[in-house]
Parts: sequence; structure tokens; C-alpha cells
Amino acid sequence: MDEFERHFAACNNARLPGERLPLRIGAGLVGWVRPEMAQELRQFAGVLVAPDAVTLLAEAADGLQDIALALSERGHFRWRREAFDVRAGASGPVLAQLDRGALPAFGVLAHGVHVNGLVRRPDGLHLWVARRSPTKQLDPGKLDHIVAGGVGAGMTPLETLVKEAGEEAAIPPELAAQAVPVGGIGYAMERPEGLRRDLLHCFDLELPEDFLPRAADGEVESFELWPIGQVLETVRQTDDFKFNVNLVLVDLFRRLRVI
Repeated sequence: MDEFERHFAACNNARLPGERLPLRIGAGLVGWVRPEMAQELRQFAGVLVAPDAVTLLAEAADGLQDIALALSERGHFRWRREAFDVRAGASGPVLAQLDRGALPAFGVLAHGVHVNGLVRRPDGLHLWVARRSPTKQLDPGKLDHIVAGGVGAGMTPLETLVKEAGEEAAIPPELAAQAVPVGGIGYAMERPEGLRRDLLHCFDLELPEDFLPRAADGEVESFELWPIGQVLETVRQTDDFKFNVNLVLVDLFRRLRVI
């Protein structure tokens, strides 16, 4: 199992709190920031910076996006123009919104969806594999799921799945809505862009043998249908898949009892 467990170790390489300070909105813990980011936040109204924590007053939470935009304009991170909900805990109430590009700098939990696109053929189970566009900002050219994406503000994982399925692979909504939730995977990972705290909502979607995904929005370069054994060996022996895709695939192998 070591060949597979290395992927989980790579995605769980963050040690919290480490040197980071807890970031709170009111009493709710929503993220983790480095001391240098804490100093940047000190200048904004409604932010209290203490030696052991950074607190955004609850009544100032609506201003979090404005704070993040100001920091982005100073070069701290890239602005993505995608708002995500900020919560204390995976299923708590929404306390604020934050641009996707700012999430790692603030150590805020991000929700995403990953879909195993499965095809049952006479010669066995196959999986649709996407190759990310070489122009993607993050992990260009890596292998990926047929559908994957972040859960934007105000959306549910299933709503995101249906939306991304149409945009990324031209999967009709009525077909995408047949996806079955199979679990969740969380991790805390140090990345060049900062701290990735992600919760992946995982789905299986069985697709007709004659269905052909089509790269609709330019985020995917191409799709290939692989036998499940080829997928397994690629995960076992290489780092060709995007880092978090490996975790969802290992879970699939476990559920299929192929490992």
C-alpha cells in the first residue's frame, strides 16, 4: 500500500497550527494565517490582531472580500473572480465570502467536487481521464477527473457537479444529475500558493458506452477512456494525476476491492 499512501502523505503535509495563527470571524475558527499575513491584516478596520489569534469582528465580516481584494492588488495572491463561502466547520452557517485566489493565504476550507466517470464494457470497467489544459494556472497538463471543480458561493456540491459537467465535458444536466455521492476526503496541504484545506465531495457517475465527453470550456485539453487497471498502475507508479485526484482514485480502488 505504500505506493498509494504516499499520495495521502503528500496531501497532508501541513502541520497546524505550526507558525500560523488562527483566523476567526467572531468566535468561529475559519482559517489559519502566517505571521506576515497577520501583520498585513492589522491595518484594516474591524480586524483585531493579537499574539495568539487574528479576529475579524462579526459585524465586519462582509468586508472580508474588500480586504482580500486590497491584498491581491498588492501582489499577495492572484484574484480569481470566484467567490467561495466561508464557514467555521464544513457544514456551519456562511459567515462571509472570499475569492478563490485568497483561500490558501487565509487557510480557509474550500469545498470541491470530483466525479469518477465510469463506463462498464464487455472487457471490464473503464474510467474517463481528462488531461488539463497546458495553459491552466495550477497543475497544467496533469491528468484529472472527467469533472472536478470548486463549490462556489451559494451552491451545493450537486449543483456544482451539474454545472461543471456541462462546462467541462458537455455532459447533459439530466445525465450528470444521476451521479451518486460516495463520500468525502479532506486534507491540509502546503502548496506554493499557500495552505490548501480542501474537502472533496466524491461522486460516481456511470456513463453510457456510447457517450463521448467533449472539452467545452477550454479547461481540458482532451479525454481518454482507460481500463481501470491502467488507471491503478498510473496512480501506483507515477505522479501524472493532479495531486488530489489520486486520493479520490485510491478510494475508488478500495471500494472496487482492487486493492
